[in-house]
Amino acid sequence: MKLKLYTLLIAGMASLFISCDADKKTTQEKQASIAVSMNSPASEKGSTLGLNGKIEAVNNAKLSTRMMGYVDKINVEIGDKVRKGQLLVSINNSDLQAKLAQVNAKITEAQAAYNNAEKDYNRFKNLFEENSASQKELDDVTANYEMAKARLEAARQMKNEVQAQFTYVNIRAPFSGVITNKFAEEGDMANPGMPLVAMEAPGAFEVRATVPESEVSSIKEGTEVNVNVKTLDKTIKGVISEVSASAKNTGSQYPVKISLEDTGDEIRSGMYVSVEVPVKQETASERVLIPSAAVVHRGALTGIYTVSSQNTALLRWLRLGKSYGDQVEVLSGLKADEKYIIDAEGKLYNGAPVNIK
Repeated sequence: MKLKLYTLLIAGMASLFISCDADKKTTQEKQASIAVSMNSPASEKGSTLGLNGKIEAVNNAKLSTRMMGYVDKINVEIGDKVRKGQLLVSINNSDLQAKLAQVNAKITEAQAAYNNAEKDYNRFKNLFEENSASQKELDDVTANYEMAKARLEAARQMKNEVQAQFTYVNIRAPFSGVITNKFAEEGDMANPGMPLVAMEAPGAFEVRATVPESEVSSIKEGTEVNVNVKTLDKTIKGVISEVSASAKNTGSQYPVKISLEDTGDEIRSGMYVSVEVPVKQETASERVLIPSAAVVHRGALTGIYTVSSQNTALLRWLRLGKSYGDQVEVLSGLKADEKYIIDAEGKLYNGAPVNIK
């Protein structure tokens, strides 16, 4: 009888301990769950298209040569004002001088032969009219005269060719402006196509930007835009003057030119700008926006926490776009109708149990 009582007592105590342990585990599990608040992304139809670009002078040029030779003299420095036709760079042209001398000698020789052939032609022409020379003699003299005339013309054209090459060893300003850069020094070897100096004409500026393939149909030439000069914190008016029809060499980015109005004295070539292009409501793409504070950074990756069907935290990687104040645009990884964790009462990690407040 006592043995049965002890057995029942031990069984009851074991059952009590198991029940307490289960309750303890349930309590711990509840305590391990992290209370979170959920939110949905903001979405809006953008009425403007944002572009980034850089200011450049309308008239600008990088001057180079078509000849190979050593740079003899650079007559300008960065910042110098130059006038149209002013000599900027001289390249050693001793080989051209030698060619010119040879061509002049050929012209002298061809001129002497031509003068002699012309005299023979005139003489035989008179003799033929007086029936003192045959038709064959006149034909031979005429052919010799025409060949001498052609040789003289060829020598003169050769001289024109050599003189044209002198323009490539004497680099002159194509317009009046300011020297903005030097790419060579005296004594350097100049190669065909290698830039030597750069210049631009101040006063007339434009913005050069690129438009992605998905947005190029939204903008038109002649559209008025706002150009924000980031360095000066200044907004000026502009007009889209050109939209390229091809993005073959620019990686699906279409080049765009924007003419600027009333730039003033503060604007400089090379300044970075942001451009606001108004677009029609029906062509404006829907933006998905989330608070920047909710974004999780893991090295170069960015993501956000959502809640899985098992009520656990799920880290989802995102591709982000531009920032708009304290919000950032989501390009991919989160749809407008999906919710995300905006706030948590503990440290979140992938797979952490959560309960939604």
